[in-house]
Amino acid sequence: MSLVLSSLAATSFQAAPLVTRATSNAVTMTAIVPGDIGTTRPLGVYDPLGLMTKNPEKYRRFQELEIKHGRISMLAVLHVIVTGAGYKWAGYCSYLSFPPLKFEDIPAGTLASWEALPQAGWAQIVAVVAILDNSLFAQDPNREPGDVVGDRIPWVRYSDPAVKEYKLNAERNNGRAAMMGIIGMMIHEGLTGNPIWPIAYEPGKFPLIPFEGGIFA
Repeated sequence: MSLVLSSLAATSFQAAPLVTRATSNAVTMTAIVPGDIGTTRPLGVYDPLGLMTKNPEKYRRFQELEIKHGRISMLAVLHVIVTGAGYKWAGYCSYLSFPPLKFEDIPAGTLASWEALPQAGWAQIVAVVAILDNSLFAQDPNREPGDVVGDRIPWVRYSDPAVKEYKLNAERNNGRAAMMGIIGMMIHEGLTGNPIWPIAYEPGKFPLIPFEGGIFA
């Protein structure tokens, strides 16, 4: 009798970890699957760091952050292009500066505009964005990631599921491109002083090389 009880106890002790692993695998495999918004060709489900396997419960939060950063980046890229074309607000940006700072005096670049704007101005911008992000544009957990306006603003809604999926995937991919684009603009401006246009090249002189001798002469 004791042998039977010992065998049952050993079997029960060994079976529990197997059930736990199977449940864990079921959770991790459903974190992100082909067909989700953002899993478009050619990469499809692209998770080289295994974040969705290690932290599947954070998948929704990652989606919300990606959408938010993508939208901010799209606005940032548009800002650089529009202001670089010469379209700026009229009037003064700051009366506290000496001399007072006009909008037309702020450079169009990413780094240059950051340096030109007073710190008090940046504090106001950050405060307003934080207030809007936690009030008017706060993410409702009962709505889809990125749906931050609900019915408070008459936003465009798509009743056709295929059209809606296409629009959401387009926004996600455009946001990813914009994130890479604004980073490229910042690097380009830091190296050449211009965030948009290619590096000026003079025949016989290699760009970004601070000397004229050797093979680059």
